Order: sequence, then C-alpha cells, then structure tokens
Amino acid sequence: MTTAHRLATIDLLRTRGFGGGPEFHLAELDTSEDFWEDDGTRRPLVEDQYEAERDGLGALLTARWGEPRVLDLGPVLERSMEGESIPEPWSTLSCHTPDLRLWRADGLWIGLGVSQWDKELPFQLLAVLTPVEPPT
Repeated sequence: MTTAHRLATIDLLRTRGFGGGPEFHLAELDTSEDFWEDDGTRRPLVEDQYEAERDGLGALLTARWGEPRVLDLGPVLERSMEGESIPEPWSTLSCHTPDLRLWRADGLWIGLGVSQWDKELPFQLLAVLTPVEPPT
C-alpha cells in the first residue's frame, strides 16, 4: 500500500461512524512476511523498515494535526495482566504493539503503531481511530 493509500484509508475511517459495533476502527496498512525461516538477520531490518514507514506517515499526520503524543503500551499491558479493566482498543493493542503515536483530531484519537504478535510472525503497520480516551 502506498503512502497515499494509507492516508486515504485513515481519512475514510475518520468519516465512518461506530454504529452498534466497537468504538474503534483498526486498519492494517501493511503486513510483512513472517520470520519462521529467518536466521536472525532479516527481522531487525524489517522492523526498522516498518518503524521508518510509521514515522514517514506520522510526519504527514503531524503536518495536519501537530506533534503526536507517544503512548507506551507496556505499562498498559502490565496493568491489564494484573486484572485492571482496560478499555478497547487499548487492551488488545497493548498485547502486540509496544507504543503508538497518537494525534487528536475531530473528537478522535488517531494512532499509528508497529505491531508484532510474536518474533516469528509478521510486522504490521497499524492505524487505530477511536473516541475512547487512552489510558493514563
């Protein structure tokens, strides 16, 4: 997916309501190959690439909405594992996305992150849009 397509996806999701479903939209903007056969050399390169793509797209969103807030999701995961009720999408995101760049626009939190469920699984460039306040 090109940068233009990624921006168009985010803009489309901004126009959609949440109806009777969950109060968030989550989009996979890009997904890498998996790392089952990796000898340990390819994974860090792909991780760097996905972080660079997040930062490049983030620069365009920063031009629109100003500097992002960085949300470290590690403590959110710890709190969830200790039994605290964390609202979605933050609870699930904390399981596979270390941090998010968050912008506030038109009553929504718009976030970008690089996700990976396990070291052998693909990286994903994710966008999340929600009116739900991020955990503090």
